Order: sequence, then structure tokens, then C-alpha cells
Amino acid sequence: MSDNDLVKRLAWSGMVAGVGALASIATTRIAAMIFRRIFGEDPPE
Repeated sequence: MSDNDLVKRLAWSGMVAGVGALASIATTRIAAMIFRRIFGEDPPE
């Protein structure tokens, strides 16, 4: 399995997508927290 370039590329794409999704969730939560502290209300949807 470690010799197959297609499997490596698919694994890499999956990792990049997963890390990107986690980063997006984290940045959204941090931005919402900052917005709440500045304006004292929930951010717009």
C-alpha cells in the first residue's frame, strides 16, 4: 500500500480536507467569540 502513488495522493487529499475543515470550524468559533466580546451579542448568521 505504501508503494501505490494513487493511495498516497488520496490519503494526502483526505488529510488536507480534514485539517481544512477543522481549521474552518476553529476560526469560526474564535471569530464568534471575539464578536460576542466586542458587541455583546451573537454574530449574524
